[in-house]
Amino acid sequence: MSSDDAQEMVERISWFSPVDYEILLFFEKHDIGVSPKIMAYNIEYDRQYVYRRLKVLNDADLLINDDGVYRLSDFGRKFLAGNVDEDELPEP
Repeated sequence: MSSDDAQEMVERISWFSPVDYEILLFFEKHDIGVSPKIMAYNIEYDRQYVYRRLKVLNDADLLINDDGVYRLSDFGRKFLAGNVDEDELPEP
């Protein structure tokens, strides 16, 4: 996903915040599990804010939280591939 793709998501998903796109872009490039602290460090956002947004993306089934380590869910992968319509995306 390019930054243009992220911008398209910004316009498409009303409840997304700018950091949500950075989080999803990170997971698309790095298919690993990370803590909120590591995510915040890598995308250069405030850790507390990243933590709150990770929880929101988890509530929307885009991420999986495994004891404080977040990773992309299968649904999140489908979303990044463009295979999820906005109405299929649960609003947290």
